[in-house]
Amino acid sequence: MPNTTDRSTGAQEYDALIIGAGFSGLYQLHCLRDRLGLSAQVLETADGVGGTWYWNRYPGARCESERHSYSYYFSKEILEEWEWSERYPEQPEIMRYLNYVADKLDLKRDIQFGTRVESAVYDEATNRWHVETEAGDQYTATYLITAVGCLSTANIPDIPGLDSFAGDWYHTGQWPHDGVDFTGKRVGQIGTGSTGIQAAPVIASTAGHLTVFQRTPNYSVPAHNGPLSAEFKQYLRENHDEIRAIMQSTPNGHPFRIADRNVADVTPDERLAIYEESWRTGGLRFRAAFRDLLLDKAANDTAAEFLKDKIRTVVKDPETAAKLANIDHPYAAKRPPIDTHYFETFNRDNVTLVDVRAAPIERITPTGIVTVNGEYPLDIIVFATGFDAMTGPLLGMDIRGRDGQALKDVWSAGPKTYLGLAVAGFPNMFTVTGPGSPSVLCNMPVAIEQHVEWITDCIAHMRENGIDRIEAGPEAAEKWVEHVNDAANATLLPLVKHSWYLGANVPGKPRVFMPYAGGMTRYRAVCDDIAAKGYEGFRKEGGGHEKHPPQGATVGDFGPAAAIDAPGV
Repeated sequence: MPNTTDRSTGAQEYDALIIGAGFSGLYQLHCLRDRLGLSAQVLETADGVGGTWYWNRYPGARCESERHSYSYYFSKEILEEWEWSERYPEQPEIMRYLNYVADKLDLKRDIQFGTRVESAVYDEATNRWHVETEAGDQYTATYLITAVGCLSTANIPDIPGLDSFAGDWYHTGQWPHDGVDFTGKRVGQIGTGSTGIQAAPVIASTAGHLTVFQRTPNYSVPAHNGPLSAEFKQYLRENHDEIRAIMQSTPNGHPFRIADRNVADVTPDERLAIYEESWRTGGLRFRAAFRDLLLDKAANDTAAEFLKDKIRTVVKDPETAAKLANIDHPYAAKRPPIDTHYFETFNRDNVTLVDVRAAPIERITPTGIVTVNGEYPLDIIVFATGFDAMTGPLLGMDIRGRDGQALKDVWSAGPKTYLGLAVAGFPNMFTVTGPGSPSVLCNMPVAIEQHVEWITDCIAHMRENGIDRIEAGPEAAEKWVEHVNDAANATLLPLVKHSWYLGANVPGKPRVFMPYAGGMTRYRAVCDDIAAKGYEGFRKEGGGHEKHPPQGATVGDFGPAAAIDAPGV
């Protein structure tokens, strides 16, 4: 319940407003309400909890982090009570898990579902954020926390003629909750990233014919998914602390360590044996075979060639195999997919691969898709074209900070944050897994827990010390952006031309490397150090702090750019 309601405006007043009810928003609500005792409200567009998992219900939707790592670790009771069924849980199981957590912690009573935030405006005179929804409802709060997710704004390509298509079309990130019947249909799938790689085998199993339109060929490693054994479930119950310690001490937050060896440390025969064993293990553990795969192009080439050979071995038609293996970027420099029989799908008689790099899509007609080489008749089009990642969900709202400055203008040349947690000129606003944080290069629940706990501690510090407002100092933010760029440039990640890490999948979006590639371990240490130094780099007002420091807050050196050993997801 709100503290009060403003009689003049009807606005509901809270200590904190949280936008989004996914992994981030649920834990943030628990921390602020139940640990700090604040009045807090979550505003959520969907009709239920889940965040990205509420919307991404496409065929084959499945987590790419291993079951026991894609969980909250803040509660031993939750860890002991919940039991995952598979190595890589499907979307329905993840939704059951998040609903279980929300019910366990009694969170839903403070979540307003079916509520899309249209604007959030900071009022300096009252030191409050004023939030208005699409329906015209108004809320105010001292603290604004955006927990909108990194991958929640669908990217639908602007292809001429889409409005004329007489069949049905869908985006994987906005999937109908009652599903789609592909039985006997001619289906066209545009996109072969992680989502497309998951969806294609499932669609092909019932479709009359599936045509996959591929612009960028992709690597993929088999997931080797399957039910968890009783022995492994017992191991999980008995080793939560050890598993958490591993996740919090690895660069990408996964429950396995990266091998302490470089590619050049072993003979070619030994290297091949290591890759073969990693292929049989499957999943994201393949990247952990050597520590220099994302640091050295020659080392990466050995993994890339091994994976291309696997494609050529699996896919029977040489021409199709050549198209799938014609990959132009280093392995794992883009999001590294894992799959269940993706390449085998192209051995089916009812599946065709179209190379739209060689023959681009020209338009959509009422009856199908036209490329340079001709028309493909279709009944259904599936856009597996990803998201306006990281910045899209934030810029989709009209967020205005000090002096009315709009976030979209502040970020017109690319996002600028301090630690991915705060933006200069936007007091008392925190961004969970925002641009400039490890976020999508990490197992997300690990990054989310660290962010939420840091934000909670910061707000507690403010209240204990009479600090009215806090915001990123401009100089500190500029220095952090430089550090983010340095960390990325120490890896092979920026070499990819069409990476959504750079925003390259969205026309007109600034080409800026957005996530922090220095690793979750280094990032956590930096955040802890800044907090220990009284939130160094932040402007603070109240509690004895100067109201308007003339040069803004400064910050010390972040240390050398610490390159990650392998990106996470």
